Amino acid sequence: MNEFLRTILFLPVQASEYARSVDYLHFFVITTTMIAAAGVFAAALYFLVRYRRRKDTDPTPKISPRAIHEVLFIGVPLSFFLLWFAIGFPQFVGLHTAPKDAMDVYVQGKQWMWKFAYPGGPSSLDVLRVPAGRAVRLLITSRDVIHSFFVPELRLKQDALPGRYTEVWFKADRAGQYQVLCTQYCGMGHSTMRADFVVMPAPEFDDWMARQRRGITASQDSNPIAPEMVQAGSNLIREGERVAAEQGCLKCHSVDGSRHIGPTWLNLYGRAEKLTTGQTVLVDEPYMTRAMMDPGSLKVTGYQNVMPTFQGKLSPPEAAAIVEYIKSLRTQASQPGPSEPPAYEPIPPGK
Repeated sequence: MNEFLRTILFLPVQASEYARSVDYLHFFVITTTMIAAAGVFAAALYFLVRYRRRKDTDPTPKISPRAIHEVLFIGVPLSFFLLWFAIGFPQFVGLHTAPKDAMDVYVQGKQWMWKFAYPGGPSSLDVLRVPAGRAVRLLITSRDVIHSFFVPELRLKQDALPGRYTEVWFKADRAGQYQVLCTQYCGMGHSTMRADFVVMPAPEFDDWMARQRRGITASQDSNPIAPEMVQAGSNLIREGERVAAEQGCLKCHSVDGSRHIGPTWLNLYGRAEKLTTGQTVLVDEPYMTRAMMDPGSLKVTGYQNVMPTFQGKLSPPEAAAIVEYIKSLRTQASQPGPSEPPAYEPIPPGK
């Protein structure tokens, strides 16, 4: 039945469990809507015949519905809307709650191309390779205007915003080559903003990644990193350390745990920080990116608000590199276990 409905609705193949769950909700909504529409049409046809005026002198009767009729006509459709929400909202929450063992990939949209970077691994242009059967978290940003990352076969869509990271995760279970599309109009070349999305069997992906990393190491040994920009295929952690030093970040943030003008970067990632507003928030990729671009909105208790904004000073790749450098400064003891997730409150967007 799933394949039959998918075919008659002209939907692409389902390359993940999330894609199937979204389609099941889609099928349920369409089926109940069509049944309800058929019921309304049948009732209208019945009333048209049953209560038609037979003579010109027939009076129009006044009908006073009972309370039970009001409850049925309002309550039944409303219950279906609430049921759709009860099914769809957990899917939305699950899509943005990545497993702890998910592999991170940085995604940058730019008119009119997609760039991908693997922490500690390669980077690529318009080709994203991922392993089948493993969780992958995408950390998405834009270098210029709003884009939208969309893979139809995964039923996965997430906006790419300038100066901010959004995140989404997936687990592709069907090897093959698909397309990444931009679904947010972004200029004259919008229709050409595509990339290849390649799902590889896990062993093949591991071999490919190992080959890429060996190539990166050889390239770094023979060609020192130029200081002007983040190099394609370079190590993000090493780049982050360099950019942080050049931008003066290490003048205010220590990396050994000692107290300084700003919070130490040692074990910062994954830590719960208390803000002056009383909120306790989790230090993750979106938090760190926002702290660089809009530090005044995230004032940590015990520290003065003296950090300047780096909006326009750091490119998205440089910001991503600093984030990876901070993530690398975690000791093993600071890693929260599966049964000990840090308690925090999400930061409302725009606040």
